[in-house]
Amino acid sequence: MRELSVVITVLNERDNIIPLIGAIHDALKDIDYEVIFVDDGSDDGTQKQIREQANDRITLVELRKNYGQSTAMTAGIDHATGTYIALIDGDLQNDPSDIPFMLQKMKDEDWDVVAGNRANRQDGMFLRKIPSKIANAIIRRMTGVYIKDYGCTLKVFKREIAEDLGIYGELHRFIPVLAKLQGASITQVDVKHHARIHGSSKYGLNRTFKVMADLITMVFFRKYIQKPMHLFGTMGFISLGLGILINTYLLILKLMGQDIWGKPILILGLIFLLGGIQLITFGILAEINVRTYFEGTNRKTYQVRRIFNGKKEDLEHR
Repeated sequence: MRELSVVITVLNERDNIIPLIGAIHDALKDIDYEVIFVDDGSDDGTQKQIREQANDRITLVELRKNYGQSTAMTAGIDHATGTYIALIDGDLQNDPSDIPFMLQKMKDEDWDVVAGNRANRQDGMFLRKIPSKIANAIIRRMTGVYIKDYGCTLKVFKREIAEDLGIYGELHRFIPVLAKLQGASITQVDVKHHARIHGSSKYGLNRTFKVMADLITMVFFRKYIQKPMHLFGTMGFISLGLGILINTYLLILKLMGQDIWGKPILILGLIFLLGGIQLITFGILAEINVRTYFEGTNRKTYQVRRIFNGKKEDLEHR
């Protein structure tokens, strides 16, 4: 097993491959490392360029089509053999020379994840920097995981944390949150950032809607994955209570001889009443699914960082 696996997802990055491999070699020459390239459906000859450079340190995983960066990252992690795993972009905007410092910090201070923060970001102000700052602030506020730069791919993990991330869909933007769900300890360090020289960016403003949708998922996972009834039940009882109050008021008006038919408040009362019943029902069904997930797969609802018995210290990964 090597000490470090560097996982790089690429999509149409042909001109960046050779300089990236050279930069990695220069930065990691004192480390026992391997590089796992995951090609996510390139059609510009990226695969051919990587195959020509392949050796005992470089592996190419070719996906059959473009699955997206999250799936490509998962494929790379699955094929990595290192004790530690680093994620880095394939566009030369991240600098491999930051990896040794991040790896050493992880070892010296016993962090589970060391995340990069692009201190001097070389991107456009209005299309990249400002939207990114707003998105980072919203994510920090809603998830409670205080990382400055969620968009920086450069991160170093302990192997057991990386393997259990569960990066589905487009959740690579929320890797710190996924790690925190495992109870991982996370720190961040300033890293270098370079302007793109070759190729074109794969990101645009259209990703904003995907980020917001994924953010809702992350908030649910972060706060309610083991107790969904606390979310649906709370909303359901509030809605049911409002429905009962409104309909009780209307019943009193009816008993006093007033005509309540056609009143907008009658429709509102029925919506609250039925909505409350449905939300409580959703909560019960969600609780059943959660229990089925944990009990049917023999997964624990907790994770142990260490066990110390006075003689030796063991790591347990559950």
